[in-house]
Amino acid sequence: MSAQAATLTRARSWGDWPVVGRIAVIYVGARIVTTLFFLLAAALSGPTSRYGIAPSLGELALGWDAQWYWLAAVSGYPTDLPLTPQGGVAENAWAFMPVYAYLAAGLGTLLGSWGAGAVVISLLAGFGASLALHRLLRDRIGDGAALWAVAFFACGPLAALFQVGYAESLFLLFLFLALRCVQRRQWGWLYVLVPTMGFTRPGILAFALFLALYGVHRFFRRRTDPLPRRDVVHVVALGIVAVAVGFSWQVLAAVVTGDPGAYLATELAWRRNWLGDAGGHFVPVEGWVQAAGFWFTQWGLGAGVGYVALVLLVLGVAAILLFAPQVKRLGVEVRLWSASYLIYLLLVFFPQSSIFRLLVPVSPLWGALAVPRSRAWRLTVLGVALLGQWWWIYNMYGLANTYWQIP
Repeated sequence: MSAQAATLTRARSWGDWPVVGRIAVIYVGARIVTTLFFLLAAALSGPTSRYGIAPSLGELALGWDAQWYWLAAVSGYPTDLPLTPQGGVAENAWAFMPVYAYLAAGLGTLLGSWGAGAVVISLLAGFGASLALHRLLRDRIGDGAALWAVAFFACGPLAALFQVGYAESLFLLFLFLALRCVQRRQWGWLYVLVPTMGFTRPGILAFALFLALYGVHRFFRRRTDPLPRRDVVHVVALGIVAVAVGFSWQVLAAVVTGDPGAYLATELAWRRNWLGDAGGHFVPVEGWVQAAGFWFTQWGLGAGVGYVALVLLVLGVAAILLFAPQVKRLGVEVRLWSASYLIYLLLVFFPQSSIFRLLVPVSPLWGALAVPRSRAWRLTVLGVALLGQWWWIYNMYGLANTYWQIP
């Protein structure tokens, strides 16, 4: 058999596998690589790291924000907000939503510990999210490109989140399923998915904006794409549900603590770690303006350069979402969601080392990098993704000894 015939035979054999099987191979292989990265980072961890010398995989998996989810599960949410020595609200569990924390606690009762439950949920949710991402992209860019997008996603720079006690992978599963429901105009499940997303991780207000933009898009295209009354009712109703869920946690925090600003003050506690008293109040978009001045001054370039860079960044991202042909191939749902979530971040977030993790919900954009059919291109993207993953794990879990090494 010639080399070309053997290659075609292998390709057919792989293509004959069920989609679930192919994605399982990709996902398990990616998790093995991530585990090796964690083991190497642990071996390189030294006495100055927050993890100390040679931490175990369990210690790494339960570091950083995983501790807050664990605390919420075992101690609940504080009725009295903790205060700093200066009198401001200190970091506390109100910044972390309950679904993941309590699901991990429930599964942990069977597996022996909260940490075991948390990691298993992250692993399984990551696999489910990979399946849902493939479904979301397959009809737009084809089966092969969608599989490559799954590979980029499973091996991406933030893929370690699938193996630690963070809520991101569970949120992504719910998000991709929700986007698929909108794509197929199957509204019923969204009445379950929207509240579940909203109490898993912050970001449901971005989904409310997405529904609003989607409704506007459908309205202007109603002559070529009919807009039945049923769809109008569901889009409006789900938007209202998303807004209500988005603000309900703030209301709950206010009721339990007796402080109307409890949730906002809690979120700003993290910003004050970077900016001091200047980070103690909230104005939409101000976080990015402050960050542009802060970071570019840290880098010795000056705040003015930072402000110009911020404007160019916003314009550049907008241009990519509007005009890049590879992004347009992904469909209006993915583009509108990506725009909505990025606008949400622009309005509420102060960019710092966690910005990489906060960008994970725009993972459907991996599909744009999978569109070019060149194998060399796709392997290069995969290699860069893996290098980015090692860099992130090494810094956040191996070194973890300076102010910007916080995942």
